[in-house]
Amino acid sequence: MAVNQLLDANQSLLLVIDIQEAFRPHIPDLETIIQRTQIMVQAAKILGLLIVVTEQYPKGLGRTVEPLQQSLGESRYYEKTAFSVMNELGCQDAIRRAGRKQIIIAGIEAHVCVLQTALQLLQEDFQVFIAADAVGSRRKVDNDLALERLRQAGAVTTTVEAAIMEMTVSSRHPSSKEISKTIK
Repeated sequence: MAVNQLLDANQSLLLVIDIQEAFRPHIPDLETIIQRTQIMVQAAKILGLLIVVTEQYPKGLGRTVEPLQQSLGESRYYEKTAFSVMNELGCQDAIRRAGRKQIIIAGIEAHVCVLQTALQLLQEDFQVFIAADAVGSRRKVDNDLALERLRQAGAVTTTVEAAIMEMTVSSRHPSSKEISKTIK
């Protein structure tokens, strides 16, 4: 049986990994990553996706950046110390209980928490979609090689806009106008 390579809003969950204050001075283009993630969050809410947000050791690294917290609103945050989300029982349970097989990932750092999480999700037969314009690392080489390794492992790399439009399917989607405003 062929695996559906198209994102389906009814089967998708948005996973936002560790976009926290302490990373601000260290991640190139973090403001763009935040902006792209905010767009993905807004579209996820419109399309009815479940959203899971993680924070790596927030006592030391700070909370999720303020502009993103505003976009996330009442989303549930999960504290973690393991690099992979799937090595933290609370996060793992939230993802499994959601019953969604497609996981869209935005977050940092691409070569650590994003990579390890995505590889574990793939091992558990989830379809993993990496929003490449909403992930980053301190060094470009780490980001680039993480994305390449994820593609080789079976993750689909995409962009925020491509993912949103794929889940919208058509200009006849009931939320098409609202989605269009979100991505512009």
